[in-house]
Amino acid sequence: MDGTTITLQYPVTVDGTTHTTLTMRRPKVRDERDARRGGGDVVDQELRLFGNLCEVAPSVMEDLDAADYDRIQDAYFDFFPEGSRRRT
Repeated sequence: MDGTTITLQYPVTVDGTTHTTLTMRRPKVRDERDARRGGGDVVDQELRLFGNLCEVAPSVMEDLDAADYDRIQDAYFDFFPEGSRRRT
């Protein structure tokens, strides 16, 4: 699987662009490294990582409804096999 598209239940508008779907590409090790290099806490790092993987600014991730953000997290973890340490 190259990526996955998530249809938002609650679209968001940031900087004049309305997002009704987000497409998340498969993560690379460099994506996780770059998210950590930006500093901040775990939430800040995750926002940067998911924004990068969906090719949107972290501010789009921040404005998502919590139910949609939960679906973004699920999409990320679905890239990893069952039993992976990332799924725990």
